[in-house]
Amino acid sequence: MARQFDAQAEGGKLVIASHNPGKVKEIGDLLGPYGVTTVSAGDLGLEEPEEDGASFAENAKLKALAAAEAAKLPALADDSGLSVAALEGFPGIYSARWAGPEKDFALAMERVHEAMADTVDRSGRFVCALALAWPDGHCEVFQGAVGGLVIWPPRGENGFGYDPIFVPDGYEETFGEMDPAEKHAISHRAEAFRKLVAGCFGEP
Repeated sequence: MARQFDAQAEGGKLVIASHNPGKVKEIGDLLGPYGVTTVSAGDLGLEEPEEDGASFAENAKLKALAAAEAAKLPALADDSGLSVAALEGFPGIYSARWAGPEKDFALAMERVHEAMADTVDRSGRFVCALALAWPDGHCEVFQGAVGGLVIWPPRGENGFGYDPIFVPDGYEETFGEMDPAEKHAISHRAEAFRKLVAGCFGEP
């Protein structure tokens, strides 16, 4: 059984182990009903660890553990990305690196488009691993995914990252066009979050 996050015992505080404002806001919104006060690793001045894991789960775990140890608070880390079938799963765990040192996701989306060229198979999936770690080194990991199509040109100003070029299965809008609440309900992060909540938070 997964370890429970005791908001009262922890002072209600949880570090979001990310320097990505969009990701921090999305996770904070999801945690809102659970009485948790979130603070980002960026706001705490924590360094970003080298993401040298071989999977989303490994990278999420190393980021969560590093933040929990440095902040002396429980920490939640997300590692997520876009895996494209025609690109043999890339950019995958390298999704952020395709955006370059400036985190330019317009560039990253252009790179995906160029790499796919005239590929007939436009299928892809977003994958998310969430790791919840405590300062004592304990860590729980939960994973979610959502399939869809990679489109061009990008559409929509909502979301972040590769959202404007991804249309989830069963929908016509990209994640970048969707209302945030609608995206929260169906996304890869939402699926991982549902597992996290069931394992560690219980009912709001």
